[in-house]
Amino acid sequence: MPKALPVVDISAPVCCAPLGAGPVEPAVALALALRLKALADPARIQLIAILMGARPDAVCACDLADAVGLSPGTVSHHLARLKKAGLATSERRGVNIFYRADTVAIEALRAVLATCC
Repeated sequence: MPKALPVVDISAPVCCAPLGAGPVEPAVALALALRLKALADPARIQLIAILMGARPDAVCACDLADAVGLSPGTVSHHLARLKKAGLATSERRGVNIFYRADTVAIEALRAVLATCC
């Protein structure tokens, strides 16, 4: 039976020294890996790019499906993964859900990777 991964709250921005600064604690490495895993999909990269380009405005989930050429259900799944990883936020306005990139979390992730990549 495969080993189950521990449950880690990755909704807050990653906070650690840049990777080039030396060894990384296992818990920090896991939190960072889970965030990067959330981005490790071409559709999610496209969605984050759209959300980042729309700053400071939020984008309706209903508009994102056509923009990336996927079904609304698939886009919803990808947005949920980005939200769970703390890379996007959402707010409900009536029957629609609007998303925006969490620029603080993305900037924190960039800062961690800055010296190595």
